[in-house]
Amino acid sequence: MGKIRIGILFGGSSREREISFAGGRTVYDNLNKSLFDAVPIFVDSFGNFVELRWEYIYKGSVRDFYPPVDSLPTSENGYQIYAENIGKLTKSQQKKLVSTLGKVLSAEDLKKKIDFAFLCLHGPNGEDGRIQGLLEYLSIPYSGAGILSSAIGIDKTIQKELMINAGFKSPSYFTIKRNEWVYQKDHNTVAIIAAKIKSTLGFPCVVKSATQGSSIGISIVSEESHQAIADAIDKSFFCREIKKEFWETLQTEQRVEYIRVLTDIREGIGMPVDCAVGRSVETIYHPEKLLSFVNEKLEGFDSIYLEGHDAEAIVLIEQFIEGKEFSCIVVQNEHGNGLALPPTEIRKGKELFDYRSKYLPGLSRKITPIELPDEQINKIRTECERLFRSLNFGVYARIDGFINGVGEVFLNDPNTTSGMMPSSFFFHQAAEIGLNPSQFLTYIIRTSIAQRVNDSKNLEFAKLVTSLDKAIDKDRKAVSSKIRIGVLLGGYSSERHISVESGRNIYEKLSSSTKYEPIPIFLTGSNEEHELFQIPINILLKDNADDIKEKINNFKTHPVVRDIITQCSSITSKYAAKNQLGAPQKISYSDLTNLVDGVFIALHGRPGEDGAVQEKLDKLNIPYNGSGVESSRITIDKYRTNEILKQNGLLIANHLLVSDLEWHTAKNSLLEKIVNEIKFPLIAKPVDDGCSSAVKKIKSIEELEAFAELIFRTSNELNTKAAEMLHIKPKEEFPSKKVMLIEELISKRDAIHFLEITGGMLTKFDEFGRVSYEVFEASEALSEGDVLSLEEKFLAGQGQNITPARYSANKEERQLISNKVKEELGKAAKILNINGYTRIDAFVRVYDVNRVEVIFIEVNSLPGMTPATCIFHQSAINGYKPFDFIDKILDFGFQRKRKSAQQLA
Repeated sequence: MGKIRIGILFGGSSREREISFAGGRTVYDNLNKSLFDAVPIFVDSFGNFVELRWEYIYKGSVRDFYPPVDSLPTSENGYQIYAENIGKLTKSQQKKLVSTLGKVLSAEDLKKKIDFAFLCLHGPNGEDGRIQGLLEYLSIPYSGAGILSSAIGIDKTIQKELMINAGFKSPSYFTIKRNEWVYQKDHNTVAIIAAKIKSTLGFPCVVKSATQGSSIGISIVSEESHQAIADAIDKSFFCREIKKEFWETLQTEQRVEYIRVLTDIREGIGMPVDCAVGRSVETIYHPEKLLSFVNEKLEGFDSIYLEGHDAEAIVLIEQFIEGKEFSCIVVQNEHGNGLALPPTEIRKGKELFDYRSKYLPGLSRKITPIELPDEQINKIRTECERLFRSLNFGVYARIDGFINGVGEVFLNDPNTTSGMMPSSFFFHQAAEIGLNPSQFLTYIIRTSIAQRVNDSKNLEFAKLVTSLDKAIDKDRKAVSSKIRIGVLLGGYSSERHISVESGRNIYEKLSSSTKYEPIPIFLTGSNEEHELFQIPINILLKDNADDIKEKINNFKTHPVVRDIITQCSSITSKYAAKNQLGAPQKISYSDLTNLVDGVFIALHGRPGEDGAVQEKLDKLNIPYNGSGVESSRITIDKYRTNEILKQNGLLIANHLLVSDLEWHTAKNSLLEKIVNEIKFPLIAKPVDDGCSSAVKKIKSIEELEAFAELIFRTSNELNTKAAEMLHIKPKEEFPSKKVMLIEELISKRDAIHFLEITGGMLTKFDEFGRVSYEVFEASEALSEGDVLSLEEKFLAGQGQNITPARYSANKEERQLISNKVKEELGKAAKILNINGYTRIDAFVRVYDVNRVEVIFIEVNSLPGMTPATCIFHQSAINGYKPFDFIDKILDFGFQRKRKSAQQLA
């Protein structure tokens, strides 16, 4: 038997589809290429199965490719939509829409296409037993729990009843049914609920939907406020009342933004929505139409009541538990028993552990194991294992809960499907026992097939287990001749968390390949002295750069973790490689000559993009990715870069450098110059940081003074008043600098089309040994705010990039314009002597097909390489899968080093 065909089912119709999509990509990338063939199966908004063309897997979000760009209705306010927002589609219309993505599959087709289904679907229709039932009917083995335990795992009300009956501690709670709230409530309803909360639960309390995950539809009500209670219940039922008196207080821009948030599937009620006005109800599918509807109807009515179609039947109101919050992965050992991995403590201050905190690097801290006495950690593990057994879970589960000040354990959310983002609890805790993501996925697949054998006694499944065991054993015994690549990640700038995400992605792409052996190396220290540490897998998979640094500085193997490693030895002896655990090792740059054959620099900002690391590696003759020392020293400085481009005839934004000293000694003359030469509104930002770090649209002198107050500060603390004025989000990184860059806000002027783009490219050596540039189709970056935010760039499903960029509705004209843009991007790269690869950000004004202006903003010599960054979308159009793209980047570095050695000889 050849490789096992693993069908990865991801996407779906639930509110968690973006996390599902990102998780499916993680599985697709990390499957062991020696054992498995990955078959990506996208489930669309309507439940259709599609064998997805591989290039779509690397889009940033579902909205980047579905619905297809050609099918998007026009939106004056730039609303981003899903396929269901187009309108009510027939089955044939659905299939026509989705057929552009790949081959549409019937349920019966799945049996011919795949040997095993890896389920990355979340929420209703994904982890509620329905898809599991279909697969059992088709005799296809699948990952995770079976039908009954999946149905239990999705419904928090059923869980609680079963858990209480089995003797588990649970927060006190009561439920509200949808018809009681939406259709039967009167003016006393909220008062009755408030009184019941006060008498049975107390404040604060938690209000949440019964079948949602990823903290969607959840609120904490801190005090007895009837309005806060009503708003929280509406949020959990995905309903909203808009009152005329409120709507009239909003300006036009505020109304547009209100509808944007309201119709978001994560923050709001989603769409389609039923709109009740007076006695009539109308279904609306698109946010633009909803905005017009609300504007029109609230001229004659006092209120509109909205209900999302993807709504909730039951809402729980639950006692708030004061204590430490945790999440624990329980896996099934070879004897079929649940074994709890080290539980992780979730630290987030007083904020809700919401969608943003869960999935954006650096916003919350995950401490593994939870900081408690050993007996309390083991008490959590024992309770999680008992719940795994009581609910008849199988293969694995993620169980959340709290432990209060007197050591009582409250389990409140057992999940049969875990998020599978690269640093999720799923991989994070597996790393503690020495399994990297690729190895853990192999374990999940093998254990799942064995579980299906036990469930069904299917002899074909048993043969699959035997075949896989032989392949695993052969793979372990194979002699490695892989190229050793040191993956350098971390740093000490505001971009350090994104660097970790990039580095992990490179590590995972290489570790599942047959060509490379990645070695993770964390960089910390200062500009004066870099400190390098070779780190094990359990430290690499910590939540963010600060957690990694803390673990390096205070390394020790916790006694409970040591015991768990022993308990899991039968698992790790089969699936893990040798020496994946151990203490981090401090190394020098010179040590790299014996440790690695080459280096992939996954650092962003300083150091990394400033030439400092490249200079060290050049002295040691170690090949690396990206540009050399001199080019890097130029491109790290946005002002210097753009000045060079301007001197060579390229267009840039009018800009001005402002130093801390100038600001404090000649502020008035500076302001006069800014008002006259740059004008408000303008863009203010650091001159040498990227990743949207502290990039702000400044509309007034007061806002500019607030920006200067923050960027020129001498302490770590942010001035509260200045931060509020600039709408700085909680825990948003805002670096302190000695210099800031002021730029003209680029506008459309009288162009017929105006868009923000980001364009990538790859360099090669031609037959004469000269560097040539392969410029990719640029991506059109869509922003929901003044500038692209960190969330839009890196938070799963938050931003939207259209690749290739939509310069014109006419395909031939679009390509002609694109060729002009690519020519300009290529010119800039040559002027700056870019090597390896790059990403260039710019604005494009299209006047007509013959007149196109490209206004350069910045050049990145080491672009972000997070899993869904748009450079992967662009390289895919040219036929490069992400691994192929990374391989080309590394190969160029090796070729460059060989040529350099030949020239010296």
